[in-house]
Amino acid sequence: MIYLVQNPIKINKLFLNTLSRMPDSNSLLANNRVRPRRGTIHAFLACLLALLFMAMPLHAAAPVEVVIDGIKDDVLKNVRETLTLPAGLVREGKVDRLWLERFAKQAEDKTRTALEPFGYYNAQVTVTTEAAGDGYRLLVKVAAGEPVRLSEVKVTLAGPGSEERRLNRLVKVFPLNSGDVLLHQRYEEAKAALKLRAQALGYLDAEFSRHEIRIEKTATTATVELLLESGEKYYFGETAIQGAPDYPDDFLRRHLTYKSGEAFSYPALGETQRNFTNSERFKEVLIIPEKQDAEASRVPVTVQLTAGPRISVRPGVGYGTDTGARFTVRYRDLNMFHLGHELYSHLYVAERLQGLVTGYIIPSPRDIRSSTTLQLNLQQEETSTYDSRILALELARNRSLGKGKLGTAYLRAQYEDYSVGDQNSSARLLLPGVRFSDDRYNNPIRPRRGFRYALELRGTHQLLGSDTALVQFLAEGSHLLPLPWRLSLHTRAKAGTTLLSDPLRDIPPSLRFFAGGDQSVRGYSYKSLGPRDASGQVTGGKQLLTSSIELERALFKDWGISLFYDVGNSFNSFSSVKLFQGAGVGLHYYTSVGALNLSVARPLWQDNPSIHFHFTVGFEL
Repeated sequence: MIYLVQNPIKINKLFLNTLSRMPDSNSLLANNRVRPRRGTIHAFLACLLALLFMAMPLHAAAPVEVVIDGIKDDVLKNVRETLTLPAGLVREGKVDRLWLERFAKQAEDKTRTALEPFGYYNAQVTVTTEAAGDGYRLLVKVAAGEPVRLSEVKVTLAGPGSEERRLNRLVKVFPLNSGDVLLHQRYEEAKAALKLRAQALGYLDAEFSRHEIRIEKTATTATVELLLESGEKYYFGETAIQGAPDYPDDFLRRHLTYKSGEAFSYPALGETQRNFTNSERFKEVLIIPEKQDAEASRVPVTVQLTAGPRISVRPGVGYGTDTGARFTVRYRDLNMFHLGHELYSHLYVAERLQGLVTGYIIPSPRDIRSSTTLQLNLQQEETSTYDSRILALELARNRSLGKGKLGTAYLRAQYEDYSVGDQNSSARLLLPGVRFSDDRYNNPIRPRRGFRYALELRGTHQLLGSDTALVQFLAEGSHLLPLPWRLSLHTRAKAGTTLLSDPLRDIPPSLRFFAGGDQSVRGYSYKSLGPRDASGQVTGGKQLLTSSIELERALFKDWGISLFYDVGNSFNSFSSVKLFQGAGVGLHYYTSVGALNLSVARPLWQDNPSIHFHFTVGFEL
C-alpha cells in the first residue's frame, strides 16, 4: 500500500519568506593601511552590540508558553510557526481554558503536518499541558525518527520541448536524486523552475500531466514522478503600438526588449513595460499579448500607451549640510521636434553652490540607455577651502553594455577661475575621458540588497590646448547586504589618483581631491580635509582614499537607525598617509521619492572634537 501525494504539503508562507530573505553574498570591505587604535575598536564593538541588543525583540512573559523539544533549526522554525497561538485564546491576560485544551489536542496533528515537508513521516509527537506560574506551558515533545528517502526520481519531458537543450539541462540537474531526503520545498522549487523555464522559452501551454510523490506505507521510502507536456512553441509576432502618435515609431520601438520571430516570453513583456514606464513619457502602459489570435505559432502584441505631458517645470526646495539651503527649478521637454529628443535645464541656487545645467539628449535607436548628450554647465562654488567658477561644455556618448552596465566616452572643454589657499588663478582644459558603471541595486529608491561600482579614466595635455597635463583614475563602489533581525550592512569606498608632470598649484580645484562631508568622512566639514599650505589652509591633494561601514536596523515600516564608521583623507604621497576617522549614529525616514537621512557624527582621536550634523536626501551610493 502506498500514499499518493499529488499536491505535496508546503512549508508555511512565513517560513518560506524567511528563507528567501537569507543573505546570499558577502559584504565587500575596503582595505586600507589605517590601523585603528584599540579604543576605536572597543567603541565600535560597543556600539555594534548596542544596536544588536536593540534588534532583539523584548517580550513579556506570555500567559501560554509553547515549548518544543527534540528538533532544531529550520524544522523547529516551521513547527513553531505552525503552533502559533490563535487570536482570542488569551484575552485581557486570561487564558480560555477550554480553547487551550482544544488547541492542545490539535497540536499533535499540526506538528506532524509541519514535519512532513522535511521528510519526517514517522515522527512520534506527545503534547502535554501543565500549569506554569500564572499561566500554562504547552510542552511538545518530538521524536522525529528517520526521514523518508527517495528510492527513485523520474523527471521526463514530452512534446516539442523534449528536444530543448536548456530544458533537458534542468532535468539533468534536478535537485532531488535517489537516496536524498524527501524535501518538499526543494521539490516545489525545482518543479516551478522547470515549468517557468519552459514558458520563458516559448512553450506557453507547458503543464505537468503527472506530478506525483508516492510514499510507501512504511513511510521510509518514496518515489517522485514528473511528466512535463511542453505543448507547441510560440514566437513573437508583429507588435502594434497605439496611443502615442506624436512620437516616431522608431523611437517607440527602442523600448521593446524582443524582436518579431524570437521565442515568446512573458518576462520580456514585463521588461518592455518597465522601459515605457521608466521613460516618464507615458501615464499608462498596457501590453496585451493576443495569444488567441496566434497564427503559425506567432503571437501578435498590442502596446497601448497614454502619453503624459511633454513639458514639465518642477520647482523644489531642500537642504544639505554640504551646500546649505537650496532652491531648484527643473525644466524638461521630452519630445523636441517630435523626434523623442529631450531638452533639459536645471537651475540650482544654494548657499555655497549655484549653477545652471542645460543639456540636449539624442536617443540611440539601439536601446533606451544608449544616447548622445551635449551639456552646458555654469557653476559657482564657495567653500571654506576654495572658491571656483566654472564654464564647461561636454559632449558624451553613452552606450548600454548589458543589464545595469553603462559605458560613456566624453570630451569636456572647461574654463575655471578659482582661488584656493593664497592662490588666485584660472585654467583652460580640454579633457577627454571614459567612464564605466555597473548598478545592481534592486530598487533605486529604497534598495534592500545589491551593489554598484564605477570606474573613470580622464586626462589632458598642453598639446590639446590645456594649461596643464595630467592623468587621473577614479574608482568608487558600494554594497548593501541584508542581515537577520531587520539589519542591513552598507559599505562604501572611493579612491582617486593623479599622475601629472606639472605642479599641483597648476591644477584647478575641480580636479583636486578633498575629503570630509556628507558623502565622504562624516564628523568633518565639507571638503575640509586634505594637504595644507604654509598658512594652514587646505589646498587639496593628488590622491584620495575614503571608506565607510554602516549597520542599520529597520524600525517600524518607514524608519531606520544606524551606526557608522568613516575613514579617509586626500593626500599627495602614499608614503605619508594620514587618515581621519569619524563615527556616529544616523536616523533615516524612507518616503516614496527617497530617504531623509540625519547623521550625527564625531571625529575620533582629535583634540577638542565637535559634533557635526549631516543631512542628506536619497539613497547614499
